Amino acid sequence: MKTLLADDHPLMREGVRQVLAQLEPPVEIVDAHDYPSLFSQTALHPDLDLAVVDLNMPGFVGVQGIAQFRSRFPGIPLVVLSASESPHDIRRSLEAGALGYIPKALSSAEMLAALRQVLAGDLYVPAALADGHPVPPSADTASLAHCGLTARQLEVARLLAQGCANKAIAGMLSMSEGTVKVHMAAIFRALGVTNRTEAVLAIQRLILRSGAS
Repeated sequence: MKTLLADDHPLMREGVRQVLAQLEPPVEIVDAHDYPSLFSQTALHPDLDLAVVDLNMPGFVGVQGIAQFRSRFPGIPLVVLSASESPHDIRRSLEAGALGYIPKALSSAEMLAALRQVLAGDLYVPAALADGHPVPPSADTASLAHCGLTARQLEVARLLAQGCANKAIAGMLSMSEGTVKVHMAAIFRALGVTNRTEAVLAIQRLILRSGAS
């Protein structure tokens, strides 16, 4: 497994490296210290399985760097790591295409669990956003075909509803598992859900509703 770790504080990178090393071995970690080095290192390592990126680094302001990464490398899952616990920053990061937002105040065990959740294909949303803060409009208000998903995302959503795992979806649609995860994140945001189970239930409700209309 190859992971890119981008943070402008060497001490923070060293601490997070110890957490990343506990993921499925062997783990190869590529370092970056700002957004320019993040982009150059990602271009040099197109086989990355995950990018863990500090939100505020030299080169871009806030989520602009996240959005730029997503446009340049859409097939590589990205998780934001930040000292900010602002619901606004969390929401903006997820809307920009991050698959998760990990506050630096989390314990090592919580951070590891969050990373594993993202690698499993789920979207990680911290409690600061999940408990009591507004989320995207519910999928109950529209049919699956009108949730703002692309045609490719609709294909992924239908296979997800059939219980297919990310690897199976990747094989059937001839795409990488990383690309499937990016599509999953977009589906979660469009449906207003935070995990696969909620997404499947929402999709099934919409399909049933559409068939009954």
